[in-house]
Amino acid sequence: MLAIQITSMKQFMNQFLASDTFDLFLLEEAVIVGACTYQIDGTSRKEFYGDEDSSAYATGPYDFVTWKSMRPLIFDLIKGKHTPLSFKFVLHLMPKHVASILSAGSGSVTPEQVKAFVLNIRYDGNKIILTTGTAFHTFLMDKEPDALWDNALLKFLNKKEIACEIM
Repeated sequence: MLAIQITSMKQFMNQFLASDTFDLFLLEEAVIVGACTYQIDGTSRKEFYGDEDSSAYATGPYDFVTWKSMRPLIFDLIKGKHTPLSFKFVLHLMPKHVASILSAGSGSVTPEQVKAFVLNIRYDGNKIILTTGTAFHTFLMDKEPDALWDNALLKFLNKKEIACEIM
């Protein structure tokens, strides 16, 4: 697990809410505290979409809506004169990207063993903290996937020029 503090909140929020930077993630959960508390369960309801738009949700062990499909709604909830008191987002890297991250390692863990590479984003009214996590389908002693995910996220943030520091 890695904890990262965002050092330029305005730049991060612009990339998070107003660009496609984080569109390779699924939304598990969102909680935004402002004038009231908004709680979003990202579990997709495929029956809502029918056959019209399968791009709004993912398929896998957990079917969550895509960040891309929820970003406009979240943006509308956050924008305005007042900054939220706090927020929390739990994102999962889309399963199709797991293999490429694991390929940088020894190959002892397969993509099928990884349930999710998780990114938690928390704002407490003063700072934004990102934390990584890895979920597996079964218990594994191997910590290499955790390190690979941490390194991949740091490279991603650097590539997207998101100012941050490791805590």
